Amino acid sequence: MSAPSRTLIDVSAPATSRTSLVRRARKTDRVLAQTYPDARCELDFDDPFQLLVVTVLSAQTTDKRVNAVRPTLFAAYPDAAAMAAADRETLEGIVGPLGFFRAKTESLLKLSAALMADHGGQVPGRLEDLVKLPGVGRKTANVVLGNAFGVPGITVDTHFGRLARRLGWTEQTDPVKVEHEVGALFEKRDWTMLSHHLIWHGRRRCHAQKPACGACPVARWCPSYGEGPTDPEVAAKLVKTEGRA
Repeated sequence: MSAPSRTLIDVSAPATSRTSLVRRARKTDRVLAQTYPDARCELDFDDPFQLLVVTVLSAQTTDKRVNAVRPTLFAAYPDAAAMAAADRETLEGIVGPLGFFRAKTESLLKLSAALMADHGGQVPGRLEDLVKLPGVGRKTANVVLGNAFGVPGITVDTHFGRLARRLGWTEQTDPVKVEHEVGALFEKRDWTMLSHHLIWHGRRRCHAQKPACGACPVARWCPSYGEGPTDPEVAAKLVKTEGRA
C-alpha cells in the first residue's frame, strides 16, 4: 500500500456543511466495512443472557479472557435462575482470572436476581428496561440489543469514542452525547455494524498511542491523519490481525 499523501486528504479543514460531514462519515464506514468484512462482536455468546453477562464481565479486561472463562461459567450457571442462586465463593473462583472478581461477582448476582424478579428470568429487549438492571449502562444495553435482538444501537466504548473524535464526527467526550451526535450521521439500520467497524479499526490500526496512519484505508477522510507514522512500511508493522489479547 502506498502512503496516503497529505495533499490528497479530502478533509484538511473541518467539513463546511452538514451534508459533507454526513457523506464523509458514510464513505468512511463503507470502506471500513470492506476492510473488515468479518467485523462482529468479539465476545462469544449463545443467547441474550450469555451476551449480557459476558459484556458486564468485559469491563477492565479483554474479550479473549472473558471468552476463555465463558464455557465454565455457563456450564455451571446456564440461566438467570441458576446464576441468581450461585454460591458466591464458587462464582468468584470462576471469574477470578478477569480481575475485580468480587465486584464482578456481586454484579452478576444482582443482575441475575433482578432478571428473575422483574423479567421472569429473561433478558428484556428494550433499552429502557436494560439500563434499569444493576450494572447495565447504555453501552452494555446497546451491545445486547444490537447483537442479540437485532435492534440497532451504537456502542460507545473507548475505541469508538476515540475514533469518532479523530475522524471529526464529534467533539464530544460524554458517551451519550457521542452516541447521539454520531448516530445522527447514519441511517439507524447501520448503527450496530458501524460500531463493529470502528471498534475493529481501533483495535487493529487506529491505536490510541500510535495509529498506523500510513496503512489506514480511510486516511484520506481523516482530519487526524499524521498523528501516527505515515510511512507505509513503518505503519504496516503496527497493524494487528486481531483485537486485544
